[in-house]
Amino acid sequence: MDQIFEEEQAHLTETYGKLDVIKQDAEQKLAAVQSEAAHNMESMRNETSLDFSDDENALETVAALEAVNSVIDAYNRTIQVNSERLKNATQLMAQPYFAKVSLQFHSDEPTRDIYLGSVGITDEARRHFIVDWRSPVAETYYNQENGPMSYTANGRTISVDLKLRRQFDITRNTLNAYFDTTVAIEDPLLLASLAANHSEKLKAITATIQKEQNEVVRHDDVPVLLVNGIAGSGKTSVLLQRIAFLFYQKRDTLRPDQVCLLTPNPVFEKYIDNVLPDMGEANPQIFTWADFVALLGLSERGDGRDTSAETLHTLEQNMASLHLEAHDFSEIAIDGMRLVKTTQIQGIAAKYKNIPVGPRLIALMKEDLHARLDTRLGQLASDEDIHDRMLSLEVSEQIRLFGQTLAPQSEKETIEYARTFVQHLYGTAHDKIEQVSWLRFDRIGMRMLNAGHLSSVAWLFLKTLITGTGAHDIRYVTIDEVQDYTEAQLMVLARYFKRAHFLLLGDENQAINEGTASFDRIRAIFAASHGSVDECRLMTSYRSTAEITALFTGLMDSTERVKTHSVQHGGKRPRIEVLPDEEALLEALRGILHTEQDSEGLCAIIAPTHQDVQRIAQKLTGITVIDHHAVLPGRGVVLLDLPLAKGLEFDHVVIVDADRHVYPDTQLARRRLYTALSRAAHQVTVLAQKSLTPLLESATSASLDL
Repeated sequence: MDQIFEEEQAHLTETYGKLDVIKQDAEQKLAAVQSEAAHNMESMRNETSLDFSDDENALETVAALEAVNSVIDAYNRTIQVNSERLKNATQLMAQPYFAKVSLQFHSDEPTRDIYLGSVGITDEARRHFIVDWRSPVAETYYNQENGPMSYTANGRTISVDLKLRRQFDITRNTLNAYFDTTVAIEDPLLLASLAANHSEKLKAITATIQKEQNEVVRHDDVPVLLVNGIAGSGKTSVLLQRIAFLFYQKRDTLRPDQVCLLTPNPVFEKYIDNVLPDMGEANPQIFTWADFVALLGLSERGDGRDTSAETLHTLEQNMASLHLEAHDFSEIAIDGMRLVKTTQIQGIAAKYKNIPVGPRLIALMKEDLHARLDTRLGQLASDEDIHDRMLSLEVSEQIRLFGQTLAPQSEKETIEYARTFVQHLYGTAHDKIEQVSWLRFDRIGMRMLNAGHLSSVAWLFLKTLITGTGAHDIRYVTIDEVQDYTEAQLMVLARYFKRAHFLLLGDENQAINEGTASFDRIRAIFAASHGSVDECRLMTSYRSTAEITALFTGLMDSTERVKTHSVQHGGKRPRIEVLPDEEALLEALRGILHTEQDSEGLCAIIAPTHQDVQRIAQKLTGITVIDHHAVLPGRGVVLLDLPLAKGLEFDHVVIVDADRHVYPDTQLARRRLYTALSRAAHQVTVLAQKSLTPLLESATSASLDL
């Protein structure tokens, strides 16, 4: 065994021992502080009496409560610190670190070894013996070049000389292998991970982030970052690493619920839901476009894909001349109780008739409506019918609502109780005011568009124009497969999340539906809403073998194709077979099903549409059909349609119906075939009936098995 291996194994053993000590110490401290806290809190409760009988006693009571709260805060801080150390130590014990960089900060000083892990941790002297991969100094590893370089920390540029870049294959406290690398093409960890079979869940790529990917992960925090990457370039992985990086950078101010991730479909959502937790971070809000529409209560209006950008532009243009009419308002009522009449709302609108329709007018009207509602609720609190209803409540209901049984001694006391009761009954009317449910957006929008119906997209866009409504607390929105959205959908997202920074990832060549936004239009939409759009390109395929990459990039524009390349080693040549009829095609599929059923990898039979999936499933026994609610298995054979396959990857892909009439020589068919082919990592089989798509006729026998 070589000396370097022995030295690194010794360092790993020592490091693992430190982690074990930290883990045990944190567990002991947590147990001790929780026990101590429980005992002391019981004592303080017994010693603290609540006495507000006079000012002096009230002040003493408040001081005692503040002392108790101070003690509670101290315990909570101790618990938080030790819980964090326990979580980090436990996470690192699975793989303490994945790389080492040896840096010389000054020519007259020795090099300093820095070990990089999925999170950072300090020893008892508060020295980092494992450094977080997201820290500024870690950029020297991801630059993937030895020699002089610099990184920025706390606003300062620090120059260093990278003497050594070493990667490790580690399992807990065992060193399996190490690799000294200087440039990206020599990345053994990357090549080893790419050679492995597909797993049912996407894995974090922390140890193998490549230089062009790192530019996205560590990009400056800009209003909009658009990433245009070819299939297999790691866009989704980069997106998740970018989110983890933002959580690290803004760990004191950014919460997971302030980040939204829009995914193409539920299957894809399940495919990625473990990545951030595996890196020690909580998942952000993850939803599809359909989920977004449903959350806003607009599902009955459809997904709005058929709404044009021109429709939304018309709404924008007509805002300047919009005047609210009497029938544009509706009363505010709860459970049949009219609280604010339509005529009263009309009167408030008339009061502000000189203010244009828009967020300022709505804000002023809300203020008046809240005041009007408070007056109405105050009147109801004096209503005898309300008093009778309140006093006839079951005892259990009285205790639930008032904390005691009711026995008012005077009319004044009865009214005070009734105020609480009225708030319980009708207080949600204030929410209706805030939600502007008193404005009939349908009627207004249909008048503006001279139309008989508003889609979900048009309705929401109009509401944002009139009220300024939106998710103002969301700070980051990431959209995967951005090329699948229409211009109108993106215009709505840009306006609804107008205070958020956007990360948009996609591939122009994977726009498989008609009517979606081009990248030029995506740039224009977000430049208009957010001021500027930064852009990164990812032109290296990490997923597919060189042969498969050559096949699907052959469908790209020639000027773009020459910029692409694959890092994978050579593999099996793609197999293309033209069969005489459907029965022959089904027989070929049965053969693949028999061969692949017990293989180590996952094989996907990709059909053009859901109807094609149903047709094939009826004739193939034993096939697993993937629908929107399914979770991908780790191995075997699955059948799914092309829209569901987007964003996923498989060891072997079988494309059925690769015929001239299914994939004609059109740009849309070209993008659909590109998307289907590029799902494959190691093997592709293309099956056609009678005639092969002209899109593959130019493929030569040098790269294909025909």
